[in-house]
Formats: sequence, structure tokens, C-alpha cells
Amino acid sequence: MAIVLFDGFAFGMLLFVLSVGLSVTLGLMNFINLAHGAFGMLGGYVTVLAMRQLGLPFLLSLPAAFLAAALVSVVFERTLFRRLYKAGELNQVLFTIGVVFVAAAVATYAFGTVQQVIILPSWLRGSVEVFGLRLGVYRIFLIAIALAVTALLVFGLERTRLGAQIRAAVDNQRMAQGLGLDVERIFAITFALGSGLAGLGGALAIEIVGLDPSFGFHYLVYVLIVVAVGGLGSITGSFVGAALLGIGDVAGKYFVPEIGSFLIYLLLVAILFVRPLGLFGKR
Repeated sequence: MAIVLFDGFAFGMLLFVLSVGLSVTLGLMNFINLAHGAFGMLGGYVTVLAMRQLGLPFLLSLPAAFLAAALVSVVFERTLFRRLYKAGELNQVLFTIGVVFVAAAVATYAFGTVQQVIILPSWLRGSVEVFGLRLGVYRIFLIAIALAVTALLVFGLERTRLGAQIRAAVDNQRMAQGLGLDVERIFAITFALGSGLAGLGGALAIEIVGLDPSFGFHYLVYVLIVVAVGGLGSITGSFVGAALLGIGDVAGKYFVPEIGSFLIYLLLVAILFVRPLGLFGKR
């Protein structure tokens, strides 16, 4: 039972890293970016290329994945997405899901449809014994990364000048502009941060769930569930929601494999029935 809880929590932390960026952009910028999964896929393929073609070690490929997804997202935000900020939700959904289809086609052309494999460093393979339990080293690493991301995001958004500027720009764009804030630059930084985290999540996901051109579609569903359960714009909500859903998904597949794949959706319905705005949602 303890191993199932641990594996579920580790999977939840992977979902958290993948989803928290969308919670930031959707909750703070009110932009429905269904292309978020495509940026996660981009981070995964950048990691594969960095390790195979450039010979970078795994740890150095992670910031490369973050930066690549962040930089590409800034280009998209500046040239395409910015035009949709004041458009209706349907326009945002249709355009961004179209980006996912294009990204999947490009990935298929460039890499084929096979699952990508990376070789982790020896110190991240295998397991260690903790209180009599054999715990996977890579899953411990995932949890540590997720906790570090949570701490940095909470500190950055709540305790720094940039975080105050982001909150001000979101609450009242016109007032923020009147105070001299460059709202467009702030939104670009916010979008790059969210997409960069998706790229980092895509890089971390390769070892756990694999990577192929359908990644942007398949895990977008999980990401949206985490954001809905946690509540828009809430980092704490994304963390708690991802942990609950990860544990529920793994436990369901282990204890009731007949319906295990559907348990995460039942959990979503149950939580939203009680908390329609999510666990920590305010709007």
C-alpha cells in the first residue's frame, strides 16, 4: 500500500510540473492555451536531441528543455496568441488545439511514431531502501523537483517585485498601464514561464510515461483535469489536485484494474460536484 501511495504521489508530482504552467497562464492571463501539451512535447524532444546529438548529460538537458519551450512560446505569444487575448473562448480553444495538431504532425515527420528512449545517469536508476520500503530513485528525484518548483513559484509570485507586477497586470490591465507597467512584457514573461515549465515536465516525463507525437493530446487531458480540480491560478491547488489525482490514478489501476483508467475521471466529477471552482479556486 505504501509503495502504491509513493508511486501515485510521484506520478502526481509529474502531473503538477506539467500542469502548473497552464494554471498560471489560464488563471492569471485568462487565456485558454490548449497548446500547453505541445510545449511539453517540445521539451521532451529537446531533451532527446540534447542527449543523443549533443551528448549533454540528463541534468543539463532539463534547463535546455525549459528554455527551448519558453523561447518558442514567446515567439508564438508575440506573433499569434496575443491577438486572441480579447477574443472569445471558442476562438482560443480552436486555434490552440490546432497548434497541437500541427505540432503532432511535425513531430511525426521529424521523429516518427516510435516511443523515444533516453538513458538516465546511473545514480538516477534503480531503487533505495527507506524504512524498509524499496523506493525508485527517479521517482524521489521527481518529487524533489516538484517541491523545488512549488517553492520557487510561490516565492516568485508572492514575494518578488515581478510577482506583484504580474498580479497587478492581471487584476486591472488599464490601471497597471497607467502606473507605467509594461503589461505586454509582463504577459510575455508569464507565458514563457508557464510554457517553460511544460517543457520541463515533458523532459521529466520521458522516463515515466514515454514520449511520442501523441503526447500533446494524451497528457493535455490530465493537465486540464489537474487545473480544474486545483482551481484556476492556484499553485497550491495544482499541487494538491495533482497529488490526489496521481494517487487515485495509480491506486485505481493497481487495486481495481478493470475500471482503473476511469477512476481519475470519477474523482474529477466527485470533487467538482462538491467544489465547482476547484479545491482552491476563487472564480
